[in-house]
Amino acid sequence: MRIYEAPHNEFGVVVSIRTMNFQQLRSVRETVRQGFNLTEVAHVLHASQPGVSRQIRELEDELGVELFVRSGKRLLGLTEPGQHVLPVIERMLQDLDNLRRAASDFAATHAGPLSVAATHSQARYALPAAVRDFRQLYPAVTLNLHQGSPRQVAEMLLSGEADIGIATEALTQYSELVTLPCYRWTHSVVVRPDHPLADGQPLTLSRLSRHPLITYDAGYTGRSHIDTAFEQAGLTPSIVLSAMDADVIKTYVDLGMGVGIVASIAYDEQRDNHLVAIDAGHLFAVNTTRLAFKRGRFLRSYVYAFIEAFAPPLTRAVVQEAIDAA
Repeated sequence: MRIYEAPHNEFGVVVSIRTMNFQQLRSVRETVRQGFNLTEVAHVLHASQPGVSRQIRELEDELGVELFVRSGKRLLGLTEPGQHVLPVIERMLQDLDNLRRAASDFAATHAGPLSVAATHSQARYALPAAVRDFRQLYPAVTLNLHQGSPRQVAEMLLSGEADIGIATEALTQYSELVTLPCYRWTHSVVVRPDHPLADGQPLTLSRLSRHPLITYDAGYTGRSHIDTAFEQAGLTPSIVLSAMDADVIKTYVDLGMGVGIVASIAYDEQRDNHLVAIDAGHLFAVNTTRLAFKRGRFLRSYVYAFIEAFAPPLTRAVVQEAIDAA
């Protein structure tokens, strides 16, 4: 890459860039991502540690400023110039990625990779039909499905590991992401048929609080709404087990360890006929599943198709409008 202008930057240094290359930029970005551990950086970039150090030094020489605080050969953090330069490096590398994706999109509009990050509930219960329909339309697209907490989903989007992410409202906490609502859902209480709560009487928080509860880990599948409801009612629930996975929760309910609180979509009358589901939509706040992607990321044509397969109201026009407004 060659840049021919040589302006003064805000630190009073003349920037003359003639031989900067993208590997230098990747070395800087990955050094920050790996906590300034050059051994890990070299592993991720498939390079040698001296090679990474050289790339960083060459870039600093080109810019005329030091990007990292050093103690001997160790890197301790970013300097003030480094903190200003890093976002520019991130944008340049994203633009390079978008350039490649755009060219690839024109060359092969019906083939290529698609990486989707989702929480377990979405991957297990909401995504299968969309994946099936999408595969029928785009059999040459290679799908990679990653699972994690909403925070992990967001991190995979921000790092570029995933193209799109599907999780709860927690995704809206990240300003670097464009998020779109897909559908709303509520919780259900699941018990064994002989459990006292299966007596047909109205379900209340007070009745629930008298039994050991099994539900999601903090940060998963509307757990915050569950905690908030009990707190506002002045009740302290006895949560004896928490898990990321609704199937795990139902397994321990079936063993008689407690009452399960799961997303309503996680209960299937035929598959889970050994358990009884009781609607808890009146007890806990309604949840919204959201779809997200990194702001500024180029989306191939088939990514729009996948989004619409998962959430039909999210047509390409709707998604593009959200991108333009971001």
